[in-house]
Amino acid sequence: MLAIIGGSGLYALKALGEPQSRQVKTDYAADAVAVQLYTSGSGPVAFIPRHGQSHRLPPHRVNYRANIAALAELGVEQILAINAVGGITAAMGPGALLIPDQIIDYTQGRESTFFDENLTEVVHVDFSQPFTTSLSHRLASACEAANQSSDSPRSIQLQGVYGCTQGPRLETAAEINRMQQDGCDVVGMTAMPEVVLAREKGMDYAMLALSVNWAAGIVPGTITMADIQAVMNEGMGFVHEVISRFLSAE
Repeated sequence: MLAIIGGSGLYALKALGEPQSRQVKTDYAADAVAVQLYTSGSGPVAFIPRHGQSHRLPPHRVNYRANIAALAELGVEQILAINAVGGITAAMGPGALLIPDQIIDYTQGRESTFFDENLTEVVHVDFSQPFTTSLSHRLASACEAANQSSDSPRSIQLQGVYGCTQGPRLETAAEINRMQQDGCDVVGMTAMPEVVLAREKGMDYAMLALSVNWAAGIVPGTITMADIQAVMNEGMGFVHEVISRFLSAE
């Protein structure tokens, strides 16, 4: 089964009709995880809005372990993540898209593993390549198909580095400068520990990141939530088209 995890601006898969709601209990939260189950031509699709239906969960408060555990309980084998990010490199201006192949983790204090208690031995997972190449290639093909049918084709970068910060505040210009020197193409707040937890559960994982603003200090001026929301609203139509193309190609 495929799951889609929606970031800021993506709270439902409207093209797939009305979902069934499933409450999945896990060992990682007192409350059950609410999962939307849709039906597509290729089979069932699970969906979780990462920040909740009303966008009330800040990045550092998302229960990543409960979300991934719930998807594993449902039999999910592949995850397509949608993330809103800030652009750092020249190609990642507002409205551009990235399918990252690497990540740098700048977060702290998050519950980042399933292997921390009641172990018979320490478990290490290989995280050299955090994103699944074959799934990323399928996502790239869906992006290309969406671009070909679009009246306003978008810049799509097929490889790059996602820098994950703690949030919920935006970064300082000095922090972004450091991240630029580290090789980050975009900055976001939610990829970690989500992607490594998926790896621990043996799930394939690919991401489509939509740039909704220039990161701090890249261009003059103040970053406003109104500007971010405007780019996000405009870009989500294309993201929905990519998802439709991805599902129809399965």
